[in-house]
Amino acid sequence: MLLRLFMAVALCFSLALPAHAEPRPVVVELFTSQGCSSCPKADAYLRELATRDDVIALSFAIDYWDFLGWKDTLASPAFTKRQRAYARALGLSGVYTPQIVVDGVAEGVGSRRETVEEQIARQRSKELPVALRFSDDGAALTLHVGAGAAPDRAATLWLVRYAKEETVEIRRGENRGKTMTYTHAVRGLMPIGMWKGDATTVTLPKTELLVQGHEGCVALLQMRDGGPILGAARIDLVAAADTTAR
Repeated sequence: MLLRLFMAVALCFSLALPAHAEPRPVVVELFTSQGCSSCPKADAYLRELATRDDVIALSFAIDYWDFLGWKDTLASPAFTKRQRAYARALGLSGVYTPQIVVDGVAEGVGSRRETVEEQIARQRSKELPVALRFSDDGAALTLHVGAGAAPDRAATLWLVRYAKEETVEIRRGENRGKTMTYTHAVRGLMPIGMWKGDATTVTLPKTELLVQGHEGCVALLQMRDGGPILGAARIDLVAAADTTAR
């Protein structure tokens, strides 16, 4: 299904970004694990962040703690790979949980609210260099990517799909006996195009996007693996499904 979606993406060029782009959001990515006893506080904090209009909150479950006795039901090697890319880009000695990465340029322990709030406030004062927004065209969603200064090498457009909530009963490992609810749990991460500075539109067919368990969608424009976020947009796939049914 993901391959069909990738092949169905249509790239075309426009002269300028359409008006009415949503206000600048700060992208907050939590790397967490069902097998990590230090993660529930960070998971709860992300749940609060997910209610804010000024934050795009995403929860990525990693798989390297599975050996502790519980296989994370939401984890993906792709999410672990993304976290390791951030570690390299940010000059860290390794990866850990719970970790929060803000706009791809700052990181910290996911349960240390004051530090993360300072990073969010710092990034909110800076405009992202490239404007992104979604529009709903009935049978398809269109991602509008604005023009900007041409980067040294092409930036990647990522499509992130998530479940608004996932409740998991953990039966083994460090969190044995707990029932956890994960907010904005990422269920799909894939590149959908490259950007070299020109204004671009990407057409995404709803037949491939609107699958069970995928209730929200975020587009990220990002430099390199684990580089800074250049632009971000989000759309509610549940609402998009309603417009398709009309």
